[in-house]
Amino acid sequence: MNERQQARRRPGGRSARVGAQVHRAVTDLIGDRGYGNFTVGDVAARAGVADSSIYRRWGSLEALLTDVALTRLNTQSPMPDTGSLASDLRTYAAQVAREITGPDGPVVLHLAVALSGSGERGARAAEALRDERTRQLQSVLDRARARGEDAPEALDVLDHLLAPMYVRVLFDMVPFTPEYIDGLVDRLL
Repeated sequence: MNERQQARRRPGGRSARVGAQVHRAVTDLIGDRGYGNFTVGDVAARAGVADSSIYRRWGSLEALLTDVALTRLNTQSPMPDTGSLASDLRTYAAQVAREITGPDGPVVLHLAVALSGSGERGARAAEALRDERTRQLQSVLDRARARGEDAPEALDVLDHLLAPMYVRVLFDMVPFTPEYIDGLVDRLL
C-alpha cells in the first residue's frame, strides 16, 4: 500500500471531519427548525458539503438522522461499570439526565419521537435507536447477573428509569436533582 492509500484510510482524516460537520449540521437544524423541516440539501448547505456526499455516505435523510442519533447514544452515555447494579444505574441515569438536558440534549429524544411517526423508514430508524439503548442497558444488567445480583429486565429500566426523565424533558419539567434520579433507581430496584 502506498502513502496516498494509507492517508485515505487514516482515521480522523477528511471523512471524519465531513461526518462531524454533517452531524453538527443535523443537530443544529433540528434545534432551529425541528424534525421534518429540512432536507438533505439544507444539511449539506449548513455543513458546507455537497448533497451528493451525504447521499453517497448515508443514502437517505432517515439513515443520516439514525446515524446521528446512534452516534450520540454511543458517545454521550457510556455504560458505567462501578461494581454494583445500583451504582451503575445511578451513574448511567445521571449521565442520561445531563445528556438530555444539555444544549443539544433533546435532539435525540425529539428525533426518536419524530422518526417513529414518519413512515416505514422512520419507524425502522426509531426501532434501531430503541434496540441500541436496550443493548446498552442489557450489558449492564448481564454484568450484574454475572455478579449474582438480582437485575430487572431492560424494558423495566426503560419504563421506570429513562421514560420518566424523557417525559419530563418533553414537557420542560427540568432540571433533575440527584435525589430525583436516586429515587427513580430506588423504585426500580
